[in-house]
Amino acid sequence: MNITIRSAIAALTLCVCGCEAEDKKDPKAVSNEPVGKVEDLSKLSKEELAKRLDKEAYYVCIMGGTERPFQNKYWNNHEAGIYVDVISGKPLFASTHKFESGSGWPSFFTPLDKDEIKEERDTTHGMVRTEVVAKTSGAHLGHVFDDGPKPTGLRYCINSAALKFIPKSKLKEAGFEKYESMVAEEK
Repeated sequence: MNITIRSAIAALTLCVCGCEAEDKKDPKAVSNEPVGKVEDLSKLSKEELAKRLDKEAYYVCIMGGTERPFQNKYWNNHEAGIYVDVISGKPLFASTHKFESGSGWPSFFTPLDKDEIKEERDTTHGMVRTEVVAKTSGAHLGHVFDDGPKPTGLRYCINSAALKFIPKSKLKEAGFEKYESMVAEEK
């Protein structure tokens, strides 16, 4: 699918299910955030999650929403590291598998842990798509399409609000040192 079509789809998606981004932090300042151990919130009720997650993360993960393209935290992040589920803290994607799709959302050609990803049929908004859901937390992450690069040909188009980025330099501190050798240096 060419960039023009992707941009049109992104614009349509924005009209149908966009929300105002609450977190306006500079996406280039991602590694300056404190990391520490990632907390598992997957056992909390929806009411408790509403108190613990920011407004946009709740909208995306729990209500199945979509954030604005090109105005989200990680769409243009090129730092080496891994992306974990904002609710469970489980590793989902690696910067090594991230690519520029032109869609305005972070895109990956494969998950870091395939067992932590569920795919479900999604017929909302008059389209037939494959929704990507985090297995442990049940969080809506985004969608997967068959127009990605080799070797998989897949494009996991994921909402930044559903993710927390752990920079390579902080993987050990966060308890993810086993991924250090798998993550390429900054692109």
